Amino acid sequence: MITVSPRADEQACMGNPEPKITMSNGAAGFWIVIAAISASFGALHGLLFNDGPTLLGVIYGACVGTIVVAYERSAAFAPYRERLRRLPTPAFMLAATLSLVAVIVSAISATGSAVWALGVTDKMLPEAMMPKFSTIPFALAVSMLLVSVLRVRDLIGSETFANFILGRYHRPVSEERIFLFLDLVGSTTYAERHGDLAAQTLLKSVFSVIAEPVRHYRGRVDDYVGDQVIISWPFARGIEDARCVACVFAIRRTIEDARDQWVERFGFMPELRAALHGGSIVTADIGVDRHKIAYFGDVMNATARLEGLCRETKRSVLVSEAVLCKIPALPNGIEAEALGRHVLRGRSGEMVVHALAERRRFAVVGRPNHGCEVAASHRMA
Repeated sequence: MITVSPRADEQACMGNPEPKITMSNGAAGFWIVIAAISASFGALHGLLFNDGPTLLGVIYGACVGTIVVAYERSAAFAPYRERLRRLPTPAFMLAATLSLVAVIVSAISATGSAVWALGVTDKMLPEAMMPKFSTIPFALAVSMLLVSVLRVRDLIGSETFANFILGRYHRPVSEERIFLFLDLVGSTTYAERHGDLAAQTLLKSVFSVIAEPVRHYRGRVDDYVGDQVIISWPFARGIEDARCVACVFAIRRTIEDARDQWVERFGFMPELRAALHGGSIVTADIGVDRHKIAYFGDVMNATARLEGLCRETKRSVLVSEAVLCKIPALPNGIEAEALGRHVLRGRSGEMVVHALAERRRFAVVGRPNHGCEVAASHRMA
């Protein structure tokens, strides 16, 4: 369904408020790792410029590094960071560097004040707060290194980044995964009416909204193909607590909750078609100049065809029996409707398909909501 306002194409490129997007800055484990790495650089600074690593150097390193990363990931001063990004590239680079130096100096001063107040150092307060001449260039270089690595990690995904570092897929690996294909309904029509630039702005906002539920339910965004997003889980992780299903409806609710903002900015309420399927695939690191972790196998093709079946069945969310039967219990409020066997386009075999939807008019009481039993016995109101 498409709702278009008269000036939607203009609003899409103007400064109207975007749908609320809450970006994750990592779990506690992420910040513990950042603090530990920063502490090691604090020890290295003592080794290079002083008599050796000291507890004080480790504390300074951990605190300064954590504050810098928090600033760079917009956990602090987010509006200021957003204004910087709008500057032309030369001005942005200069302003970003000067801002980073200011953050480092402020972090050193704040850490110095804290360690002096706690009695960790016997230095006078001005000496504890004042960075040494060698400290600023060292801290700036380390900060830029940390930020660069984190940006690469964010660009390709934390799990993919870890797999590249560990070399897990240098040789093809056979594994079980669940795939979720999400497709934005009406994006082609929107692009025809408002132009490619407006359509890209819309897609960027939708993809940003999708990211947080995917992280929350421990999925991984593997690829963006036009107006389609491909998300996956290791099979066991995806079916545990029905994460793969919960993620779909969390995304739909997140978009629905910002209905007024979508319509105000784009004159369009995004609607997604979703398909869940899983099984055995082969995963490999491919490419020479540009590396990518790619999947091979019939599961990928079948999931794409299942997403196409949404149009024929007029259902928004479809799941294969191969996935549904392995899920111990569907999330509360979600029910399955058996659609029977279907021959997917381009495939000779049949697939047993179920539709998923949020329960609207009634609740099933006194009976567990289990896998295929639910899929076969409960129908949507």
